[in-house]
Amino acid sequence: MTNRTAVAIYARISQDREGAGLGIERQLSDCRLHAERRGWTVAEEYVDDDISAYSGKRRPAYERMLEDIGDGHRDAILAWHMDRLHRRPIELEELARTCERAGVTTLETVHGAFDLGTGDGMLVARMLAAVAANESDSKRRRGRRKSREIAESGRPHMGGSMRPFGFQEDRITHRPDEAQAIRTIADRLLAGESLTSICRWLEADGVTTVTGKTWRTPVVRQLMLNPRIYGIRVHQGQPLGPAVWEPIITPEKGEALRLLLTNPERRTNRTARRYLLSGMCRCHLCGAVMYSVPRYETRRYLCRSGHDFGGCGRMAITAAPLEEIISEAVLQRLDSPTLHDAMAGRVQDDGMARELSDQIAADTAQLEELADLYSERAITAPEWKRAREAIEIRRTAARRRLSGLSGTRNIDAYIGNGAALRAQWADLNLNRQRAIVQALVDHVEVMPGTRGNRAVAIDRIRPVWRL
Repeated sequence: MTNRTAVAIYARISQDREGAGLGIERQLSDCRLHAERRGWTVAEEYVDDDISAYSGKRRPAYERMLEDIGDGHRDAILAWHMDRLHRRPIELEELARTCERAGVTTLETVHGAFDLGTGDGMLVARMLAAVAANESDSKRRRGRRKSREIAESGRPHMGGSMRPFGFQEDRITHRPDEAQAIRTIADRLLAGESLTSICRWLEADGVTTVTGKTWRTPVVRQLMLNPRIYGIRVHQGQPLGPAVWEPIITPEKGEALRLLLTNPERRTNRTARRYLLSGMCRCHLCGAVMYSVPRYETRRYLCRSGHDFGGCGRMAITAAPLEEIISEAVLQRLDSPTLHDAMAGRVQDDGMARELSDQIAADTAQLEELADLYSERAITAPEWKRAREAIEIRRTAARRRLSGLSGTRNIDAYIGNGAALRAQWADLNLNRQRAIVQALVDHVEVMPGTRGNRAVAIDRIRPVWRL
């Protein structure tokens, strides 16, 4: 029996499911006992934990062992089983060449020995390597087929350590707080708010990712592009069909988000805003865009003259009161029948749009009649409340369908909610206010005032509505 004084022990496990390295420790323990029985001296133990030998991924400890063998520092290799060393025949050949150059011929496992210096020894080693490769390949094929079957049935994939955001550990049940965050993100994105602004809001509200990290724009974008949140099962990047879980948002909103977030014209370099109406004000005298220019501590919109600006330089208006007037006009318009008429006008040749517009008008009139009946005490408060709720649900549904037909989903969450939105307006960040204003207002025409160009009065301001 040849005595070995610089033996390399190699141990590897593909998946450490217990997370404690117990599989590795069992391999090492058996190898140490084997070396002790053989009277060998172990020079070093090389361990690759939670790394597959079949995937082709780098195995740092294995590579270091090859280097040590090539440098003449090791005189034998000991592993628990051949498939711990290799699951790809090409790697066995690489090991054999390295050992041949270094004069190392002894390769042993707890289950048998192989003389790499003989043809028969290499034949057996190659056969075992081929068997291990086939076993891994078969296992992978079975796993892929099983994953496909699970996906086609709409059930969730239970692999991985992290649950999806918005769902409990079972990947099916909604997590209420996260599901609501997803709905809010969807509404705010469709209203025109930027991903950067969404991330700031999430951080301010203490909403974190599943791993407890702060949200970043690519992560939010990936979340909102995932069909899982609107009830579609995806496998290898391809939607397969309805999932077994309830959607968090509607498929219509999901498609609207996809179109929005994959639009190549979306800007990704937005800076923080200080002016609600930047780029939206026009000088009545010359038609030029008015620029946001502060004067000392006062924010202003100014028609700038000169070669680079092209304006007349004769119009300026204080920003704060102008923005207050436009904000109020937008909030009033959200509740105005004029908005419904404008939306219907976008698709005036569509009979469905006209039908929805008529339904909205009829429901609004019915609500007014209901209020009159209650004020005359013809109906009780519970009767008025039940009837009002039913009509409002029907009217809201019609408004949203009309917004979809007219291509105005970006204000879908606000139609008919101007009064409620007014109470929240001061608490909304500037990006969100801007998105709502821009959805309804094409630009604001600023006219000269009788008390000086910088004085602000309602008759100096004329919003030009998109809708």
